[in-house]
Amino acid sequence: MIDLTQEMKDAVNNALTDKVACILATASPDGKPGVGFRGSMMAYDNSSLAYWERTFRRSAENVLANPHVVILYRNPQTRTAWKFFGRVEVHTDGAVRDDVMNRVVQAELDRDPDRKGAAVVVRLDRIESMAGEILMSVDE
Repeated sequence: MIDLTQEMKDAVNNALTDKVACILATASPDGKPGVGFRGSMMAYDNSSLAYWERTFRRSAENVLANPHVVILYRNPQTRTAWKFFGRVEVHTDGAVRDDVMNRVVQAELDRDPDRKGAAVVVRLDRIESMAGEILMSVDE
């Protein structure tokens, strides 16, 4: 079962402020990897993360074709790190999109002045430590 701890939620929600933006790893349909920083990453609920996709470049193309992703959070000052694995859902309109947009940190939202972005919700199925220890899994 996935049940994000308060420590995980606080860390992810404050990542940009703490200058440790989360890193999203994706793969194209033919297996080519892609990585990118996501300053808008947030704990969406107890078992999901979410971010605001404003550019619709390679990572957006990748998640539309292959929804399996991993998000790396690492704060070297606190020596805290997790790998969050899951499947994405892209919301280009509706209540989920509006909810994520309203929760995005202002600095990131300001980079999308026309609000043309989409909400990407990552339904988590596994959380690991940096050493690969499974901390939580939907299989447990």
